[in-house]
Amino acid sequence: MTRADVALWARVRSGDAEAFGLLFECYGEAIYRYCFRRTASADRAADLTSVTFLEAWRRREVALPGDMVLPWLFGVATNVLRNERRRRRRYKAALDRLPATRDEPDLADDATDRIDGERRMRAALHLLGRLPRGERDVFVLAGWQGLSLMEAAYALGISPGAARTRLSRARKRLARLTGTEGSASSLTKKGVESP
Repeated sequence: MTRADVALWARVRSGDAEAFGLLFECYGEAIYRYCFRRTASADRAADLTSVTFLEAWRRREVALPGDMVLPWLFGVATNVLRNERRRRRRYKAALDRLPATRDEPDLADDATDRIDGERRMRAALHLLGRLPRGERDVFVLAGWQGLSLMEAAYALGISPGAARTRLSRARKRLARLTGTEGSASSLTKKGVESP
């Protein structure tokens, strides 16, 4: 450290921020290289260099021999590196103590299931659209929503006998529309689920 460096450190000690900026210009690269060589990470080295100089500013009142400013900064950087390693170890240990995470569902599978469910629902609604409205309403309430005939009749404001008749007709029409007797049951609650 030259005589000018001794004067620069004296200015830093007095709280001169401009002098501290000059100190950073003089020694920032050396501290960065040291941190990089200790971490093998450019990002971490940059962060640690910043922390080193923040700590040096906080401790600027330390009296140093004029030729010991850079070694002192290396000492500050060494402590910053140790603290960072301890913090990382504690963080890793805390993560290790957490219960194991469950496998997260694959969002692609969810999207595929949703799209497939929407496609099946559109096909089912196309078939139901070919039924008279009264039959369609009873079929949806009793077949899909799981209401009893009494509950479906109440919801629609019709008699239980009318609900029974409409449901029977809806099932027969759906069987004819699909060409198989079992097709109407494929449109029951379990056959077409919401995605």
